Amino acid sequence: MTRTAARSRHGIEARGPGAGPRRGLFALFLTLTLTLLAPPAARADPAALQAALPALRAGFARFLRTERVPGLVWGIVNREGAVHLEAMGLADVATGRPVTIDTAFRIASMTKAFTARVVLELAAEGRLDLDDPAVRYVPELGRWAPDVTVADLLHHTAGFVTDDPWADRQQPLPEAEFTRLLAAGVPFNRPPGTAHEYSNLGYAILGRILTNLEGRPYQDEIAQRILRPLGMDSTTFEVRAVPADRLARGYRFEDGRWVEEPMMGDGAFGAMGGLVTTARDYARWMAWLLQGLPGDPTRPRSADVRRRMAEGRGFVVRRPRPGRDAPSCEHALIYAGGLRAGDDCLLGRFLMHSGGYPGYGAHMVLWPEAGVGLFAFANRTYAAPVAPVWDAAGELKRRGFLNAAPLSVSPALAQAMTAVRRIWGQGRIDAEPARLAPNMPLDRSPSAWAAELARLKRELGPCEVNAPPTPTGALSGRFEWPCRFGILAGEVLLAPTPEPEIQALRLAIARP
Repeated sequence: MTRTAARSRHGIEARGPGAGPRRGLFALFLTLTLTLLAPPAARADPAALQAALPALRAGFARFLRTERVPGLVWGIVNREGAVHLEAMGLADVATGRPVTIDTAFRIASMTKAFTARVVLELAAEGRLDLDDPAVRYVPELGRWAPDVTVADLLHHTAGFVTDDPWADRQQPLPEAEFTRLLAAGVPFNRPPGTAHEYSNLGYAILGRILTNLEGRPYQDEIAQRILRPLGMDSTTFEVRAVPADRLARGYRFEDGRWVEEPMMGDGAFGAMGGLVTTARDYARWMAWLLQGLPGDPTRPRSADVRRRMAEGRGFVVRRPRPGRDAPSCEHALIYAGGLRAGDDCLLGRFLMHSGGYPGYGAHMVLWPEAGVGLFAFANRTYAAPVAPVWDAAGELKRRGFLNAAPLSVSPALAQAMTAVRRIWGQGRIDAEPARLAPNMPLDRSPSAWAAELARLKRELGPCEVNAPPTPTGALSGRFEWPCRFGILAGEVLLAPTPEPEIQALRLAIARP
């Protein structure tokens, strides 16, 4: 995809670096290699993005005004990296310093995905088991939380009470005080493992698990495993380490004016929401996620923790759909690895997370099948730019930018379609016995197939059968053949056998 550059009202360049190439193709089954190509990231005419940008800018500018936010930065990402980054408004109200794409913001709970990734990597390495009681790694839990598992903490099913306002102010808690809190214990809001209830305390405990397992602060582990390899050199847990001229100051709106929030340093609760990052750096993280999520079939599930980060576990919760496109649409969400997984009535499957913090708000969404992500950071208390991100996604969808690229026809599906054309031509299902799975003549007899094929031919007349199928996977597809008196609609499904065979063939006259 050709990257675009744009300028905000402050004349800030909006261009981001790439994040590396896609991997190669993978093999399926025992003897057959299926050349099912990865969907290209946002394969669309660059003009489509350019045409959408005015509406996107207007949406984010409206958010600044209606939510009384000093400034923000937003971006569009694909599997290769940043496609478009743009800044608006003020990073520092007192000096009038503008936001740029290199301005650092707290991203609050969007930190949880980084913590979850390391937890899942340690599980993949055999260093911990998600179903282990967390007390195995944090002895202080033994007196009061012996039944809480690592998975409970990861997926917010530990039974702890929702704690956003309280936990945010615990960010700088020293490790020794956190140890005393864990030893004393906290009350449960419900029994562990019985419901989803969002808990920052649970992710702070995950941070302690990482620290105890690795024998060094979890911040160092996240830096070594994620930040340094991805080149996220402007990302840190310590806000005081950010140069003053690079930091977006955090504000709340009170008594008709912006009031600067106290700057809280790093501490024991950082694993739940402590990262400070820039648009350039965060685009690298989102691109890395997209390169291994289920929408990219070039990467096998067993080889990458990213797929585990997208797998929900626990309990479904329902939320109103953000944005203005479909207010009656409701999201059913399940918590995965630091990300919420769901399905949207207009935009399809997605992964998302928000961040809220004194002085800051953030939101991100990934659409794996399209290979596209959007994010935005703002510098006002709990002002996550959720609605403008989703409105931007709707605009990109209308412009054709957010559509999943079509799959390629695999060799197995192409061979199956050759057999279907012969079956149609000869009017007999047993015209291709070697291509049929054993269930086919048992589910419908050859004589019944012959009668059905003859009926369709009488009603439709001669058909043009050379049109390629539309794949729905490597081993399934649909097709339509134009005929003299109508259209033949078909669907073919192959069996999970070493040499794929046809296990189902459905034919019908297409209706309006």
